[in-house]
Amino acid sequence: MDDDLPFAGLRVVDFSQGVAGPHCGMLFALNGADVVKIEPPAGDWGRGIGKRHGDFSAYNMSFNRGKRSLALDMKQAQGLAIAERLAADADVIIENNRPGVMARFGLDYEPVKAVNPDVIYVSVTGFGQSGPRSDLPATDSILQAFAGLMSANRDATGTPQRIGVLVIDVVTGLYAFQAASTALYRRATRGGGRHLSVTLMESIAAVQAGKMVEFALEGDAGTKPGAPVGTYETKDGFITINARRDSHWAAFAGMIGRAEWATDPRFATADARLENEPELTEAIVAAVRNRTTSDWAVELKANDILHAAVNDYQAYFDDEHVQQTESVQWVDHPAMGSVPIPHIPGLPPVRTDSHLAHSPALGAHSAQILRELGTSDEMIATLSAHNVVVLGG
Repeated sequence: MDDDLPFAGLRVVDFSQGVAGPHCGMLFALNGADVVKIEPPAGDWGRGIGKRHGDFSAYNMSFNRGKRSLALDMKQAQGLAIAERLAADADVIIENNRPGVMARFGLDYEPVKAVNPDVIYVSVTGFGQSGPRSDLPATDSILQAFAGLMSANRDATGTPQRIGVLVIDVVTGLYAFQAASTALYRRATRGGGRHLSVTLMESIAAVQAGKMVEFALEGDAGTKPGAPVGTYETKDGFITINARRDSHWAAFAGMIGRAEWATDPRFATADARLENEPELTEAIVAAVRNRTTSDWAVELKANDILHAAVNDYQAYFDDEHVQQTESVQWVDHPAMGSVPIPHIPGLPPVRTDSHLAHSPALGAHSAQILRELGTSDEMIATLSAHNVVVLGG
C-alpha cells in the first residue's frame, strides 16, 4: 500500500524537465510522496528525447512514474497564481532551470521561503548557481566531455568516447534525491527548510572520485587494476574476463594453452603480468576468439574466474537469473505497448497495475489538482479555454 511507503503524505512540486530533476521527483513518488509535475502547455521537453510515442518518449516514461501532471502556462497571471499556491504548500520543490529563471516568476527560493519557511528547495543545474560557467547550457554529453568521463572511456585508437546512456542525468537525480531526503530528516529532527544546489558537474565528478585521485597521483595512464583484465572477442560474441589474481591466472593460463606461463617469471606475479601485458594480451586474444562465449563461460565458471558475457538488453531480459529475481517487470503502456521496468534497489517490486508503474500523459491530472485547490469546474473550463491549463486525457 502507498501509505506504507516512507514519504506517504509528503507533497512534492516538480517543476523540472528532462531526466535529472524528474528522476529525483520520481524517486519521491515511488517512495509514497504525492508528486505534482508542473509542465508547460507544450509539455516537458523530455517527452521529445529520441523517438516520440504519443505524449511520451522512452526516457520521459522511465523517469516520471507515479506523478500527477498539471500542464500550466506560468507566463499567464492565472497560471502563475496556481503555481504559487502549490509552492506555498509544498514540502519539497524541484526545479532544473538555469540560474535566474525561477526568479523571473518569483518562485526562486527566497520568495517561496518567505511564505513556506520549511520547504526543501532543490535546484538542479549543469554548473551551479554561480561561477563563470553557471549560465552555460549543459547536457549529459557536454558534462561527459567537460568532467573527464570521456577521457576515461577511450576506444582502441585512444579517442575519447561518450557513454551511450544518460548516466550523468540519472546519477544527478540520485544525488538530488539523497540530499533532499537527508534535508527532510534534518527538518523532522531540528526544523527548518533548506535550499539545495545539485549540479551535473559535481555529480559526475563525485562518481569519478577514485579515478581523479588516481590521476592526481599517477598521471593520465593511472594504474590498471591488473592483468589479464579485459573484454575479448569470442567465436560468436564478446566476453569480459578478470583473471588477475595469481590463482585465477594459473588456471586461465592452462585454458589458453599456456600452462607454463603460470610459473614463467614474466607472468607469474601481478606486477610482472602488468609489465608484460602486451605479449600476454596478444596470446589471450588469439586463444579466446577460437571458442564460443558459452564455452568460455562454462570453463571460467568451473574455475571460479570472474567473467561475464557481453549482453545486449534482450539477453539481459532473457537471463534466467534476471527472470527468477524479477529484476525487470513488463508493463502494458497505453501509448508504447509492453515496456520493461527495471527494479529499483531497496524499493518494493513494481506492480504492473499500480499507478507507480506508469507516467502521466500531459495534463492528465490538471482538473483533479485544480479541484483540490478549490477551483470550480466552470473556472477550470475557463482556464482551459484561455490556454492557461491543458486538460489531458
